[in-house]
Amino acid sequence: MKIKNLFVGETDNTFIQFFRYIFVGGLATVVDWGLSAVLFYLCFGQQFAVLCNGLSFVAGLIVNYFISTFWVFSNSKIKNKFIEFISFAAIGVVGLLITLGVTYAFEWLLADKTSLYQMIAKVSSTALSFLWNFFARKFLLFNNNKKESSD
Repeated sequence: MKIKNLFVGETDNTFIQFFRYIFVGGLATVVDWGLSAVLFYLCFGQQFAVLCNGLSFVAGLIVNYFISTFWVFSNSKIKNKFIEFISFAAIGVVGLLITLGVTYAFEWLLADKTSLYQMIAKVSSTALSFLWNFFARKFLLFNNNKKESSD
């Protein structure tokens, strides 16, 4: 495999897609975490942590969709772009539920013990959501049952 293939060209290779999705997920995470921090620390505060995480997650989802469909996944099972986005978002909603559930659990477990629960919850929920989102999108939405490329 050439290094160039990691960054350029269409591919169905799961390793290359996962590698690219790390970058896409990283950018979406910067958007998610940045907006979450602004909303949490500057706008709404601790009593609205779930709302802050929900809004920021949606912003990250939108960034993720556009870059993923341009750079990571090229073979959608769905040809209608609107339906593709709705499907992509539905998978993201499960990720959102993971994010909200983990945030709520950490709030319940740690809110009276530490003010760091917000960031601990973000790290945990981001890791779980990342894995769910990549594999669900790869195998449920963008895998056309083509033989994996050995790029």
